[in-house]
Amino acid sequence: MTSRRQLLIALAGSGLFQPLAAIGQARKVHRVGLLLTGIPTAMSEAMLRSFAELGYVEGQNLTIDRRQAEGNLDRLPELVDELLKLRPDVILAIGTPASLALKKATTSVPIVFAGNSDPAGVGLVVSLAKPGGNITGTSLMASELSAKRLELLREVSPRMQRVAMVWDSSNPGMALRVRETETAAERSHVQLRTHGPKTLEQLQAALSELEKQRPDALLVTTEPFTRRHLARIVEYSIAHRVPAMFEDRTYVEAGGLMSYGPNVADVFRRAVLYVDKILKGAKPADLPVEQPTKFELVINLKTAKAIGIAIPQSMLARADEVIQ
Repeated sequence: MTSRRQLLIALAGSGLFQPLAAIGQARKVHRVGLLLTGIPTAMSEAMLRSFAELGYVEGQNLTIDRRQAEGNLDRLPELVDELLKLRPDVILAIGTPASLALKKATTSVPIVFAGNSDPAGVGLVVSLAKPGGNITGTSLMASELSAKRLELLREVSPRMQRVAMVWDSSNPGMALRVRETETAAERSHVQLRTHGPKTLEQLQAALSELEKQRPDALLVTTEPFTRRHLARIVEYSIAHRVPAMFEDRTYVEAGGLMSYGPNVADVFRRAVLYVDKILKGAKPADLPVEQPTKFELVINLKTAKAIGIAIPQSMLARADEVIQ
């Protein structure tokens, strides 16, 4: 018995023997940075919960350093610098401005963007198939989305001739969306007027202008600015009985009339899978940018009644969700 005790003491002293608890403490703790252009949303928080499905637990084998610009793009360089000083293994970026700020600041730290609108068009990647460099991720862009949204608007407003589009012109990722919508409107013989406010004052001025123009329908892009001022946009839509089309379901859940677009939750989850692959050794340059494959139509019947329109039964039957 004495010799066995002496052997264990000797092994412990030599470092060849460690208790199980010590082995657990020695596990690799991955460090992930999270940079948001806007503020945390239910969608971004759900995305982070996807890490648990892959075996990552914050405080055990994962550390997430969160930074958010709250829509103030001037803060992004400072926030990027803070994250880089923490030496993350990979940074997850939400929003085109956040992604561009990271790309400008580092060519070595892997970056994964979640749901950017036009990653190739704004210069984040060389191409969707071959991103190149240290950045890749998931895109919200898919062909013919703008045309489909106009088509759906025409179903609820058959006499539609004039459409207004509200977007944040400070967000470079939305420029392609606007051009695509202009092309789709021209093909559909619809007059399109775009409004790109960057501040609350500019938004108020744009809504006042819309009151004079009296458009038949409204298109609203999904981005931190429109999300922050959604209540004002919905209030205008209902007060003036203008059917509004949004790009993701959260706007409809908050009172918008309807949305058609990618399943954003799925797009965000796919970004987490890319983070996982990079943590396991994959290179961003070897991971093609993923485009969405799942799309959903969501309709708010309460809002439809408020603006005095009847949603066709054929559309209700096709909807993925109808909010009563």
